[in-house]
Amino acid sequence: MVENRPFLTFVAHAVLIAGVVVVAFPLWVTFVASTLTYEQIANVPMPLWPGDQFLANYGQVLTAGSTKGSAAPVSTMLFNSLVMAVVVAVGKICISIVSAFAVVYFRFPLRRFIFWMIFVTLMLPIEVRIIPTFKVASDLGILDSYLGLTLPLIASATATFLFRQFFMTIPDELAEAARIDGAGPMRFFVDVVLPLSRTNVAALFVILFIFGWNQYLWPLLITGQESMYTVVIGIKRMIVGGDAATEWQLVMATAMLALMPPAAVVILMQKWFVKGLVETEK
Repeated sequence: MVENRPFLTFVAHAVLIAGVVVVAFPLWVTFVASTLTYEQIANVPMPLWPGDQFLANYGQVLTAGSTKGSAAPVSTMLFNSLVMAVVVAVGKICISIVSAFAVVYFRFPLRRFIFWMIFVTLMLPIEVRIIPTFKVASDLGILDSYLGLTLPLIASATATFLFRQFFMTIPDELAEAARIDGAGPMRFFVDVVLPLSRTNVAALFVILFIFGWNQYLWPLLITGQESMYTVVIGIKRMIVGGDAATEWQLVMATAMLALMPPAAVVILMQKWFVKGLVETEK
C-alpha cells in the first residue's frame, strides 16, 4: 500500500520542476539568441523572448555559414557529423558483436588472453594514442576524408566486453539445440544471438551515436578543409578572436541545429535504449 503524503509529493515535484528549469533555461536562452540580431544579443540584458530573425539566421547558417568565422555551410557540417556518428556506431557494433561471439562460442588457443588484451585497450583512449594514429592515417592518405574521420574510432573494447557478458547469459541449451538441428555457427549467430541482442544493440547504438557525434579532438586533427568539418568543429571555428566580433546569433543557431540529431535519436529510440540497459530477462 502506498502512503499518501501530500507534502513529500509537493517537495518531489518542486525538485523535479527546478531540475527541469535548470536544464532547460540555457537551451531556451540559446534558442532565443538564435532568433535575434547581433545588436539585440549585445544589449544588456538580452531579451528572453524569441525575435523575428529565425528564418534569416537559420537560413544563412544552413546555406552559407558565417561571414567572420567558418564559411562552410552548416548543412555540410551536419552531414559530415551524421556520416561520422552513424559509421562509428554501426562499425563499433558490428565489429564488437562478432568479436564477442568469437570469444564466447569458439574454442581456440589463447582465447581468454586475447579477450583480456582487447579489454586492456580501454586504458588507451584516443587522446593517448592520437599522435601515432594520426601518423598512420597520414601515411595511408586518408586525411580530410570520411574514412579518416571514422576508421580510427571504430574499434571498441567496451562494446565487445558488454556483448561478451550478455552472450555468456544465453543458455548453452540454445547452442546445443541449434547444433542438433544442423545450424552452423553463423546460422546460430543470425537466427538466435542477434534477435536476443536487439535491445543491447539499440542501447549501444544510442550511446555510440552520441559518442561519434560529439567527437572534437580527432576531427579537429584529421580535417583541414572546411568542407570536411563536423558541426562541433564548425561551432568552434565560428567563434573568432581578436578585434572581429563573433556573430553569436549564427553560433547559437548552429548550436541548436547540432542538438537536434542526437536528441532525435534518443527520443525515437528511448524505449529500446531503456530496455537495453535495464532488461534482465532474456
